Amino acid sequence: MQMNKPQVALSVPRIIPFALSVTAGFVDGLIFLALFGLYVAQATGSFVTIGAHWSQPEPGVLVKVLAIPVFLLGGVVATVIVATMRRRRALLLTLAIEEALLAVLLVAGVMAPAARSADEPIALVAALCGLLAMGLQSALVRLLLPSFGSTNVMTTNTTVLAIDLTQTALAWLRRAQERETLTASRRKLGHTLTVVLGFLVGTTTGAFGYHYGGWWALIVPLLLLDGVAAWVWFSLRERGQAATTAA
Repeated sequence: MQMNKPQVALSVPRIIPFALSVTAGFVDGLIFLALFGLYVAQATGSFVTIGAHWSQPEPGVLVKVLAIPVFLLGGVVATVIVATMRRRRALLLTLAIEEALLAVLLVAGVMAPAARSADEPIALVAALCGLLAMGLQSALVRLLLPSFGSTNVMTTNTTVLAIDLTQTALAWLRRAQERETLTASRRKLGHTLTVVLGFLVGTTTGAFGYHYGGWWALIVPLLLLDGVAAWVWFSLRERGQAATTAA
């Protein structure tokens, strides 16, 4: 396996991480309602549920035990892809795998509309596909879009948002002396708000989507990933052609 040089972060418009945040929030909100309170977009909830299970056992322990290693596996797969392929191909391949996993999740969910436990085979397949897809996305954003923070984990993002808001306010109060700091703080704040608001929009629409459309609502994040992949394909292709022409 040939390893590429460390990847340089991609420069993308804010709509791209926003769309990925909406995707993560949508999937997390829908699965939380559909699969008995399971969190798939981040691992914090899985740590909590595993810890709580030891003191108060409940049904659905298998998926809770598998949640963390499966999410971790998604991160491993994304890291290997990014380390061995060029940025554009790595991003496209990871998005394609994520979309395929969400498609399997949709089919599995439609086949198990009345699951009584997350440990039922078809429900377990759905849950693990969601976890693997979100692990992929989480690592991909960390590796190629680090300036925007996580599109999945809102605990860290909320802390960063508090820091960015405070630093921007302080820089604004001292704007006569710190114009460059104010500009940088505003940019960081904008990046953080992009993913936080995107995730909030996603969880809200995911909940409503499941209420009105059931598992079929997962068509929405699939379309969002199609849009992101289309942007990657056409925009980065044009940049590559421009660079070749200039050379």
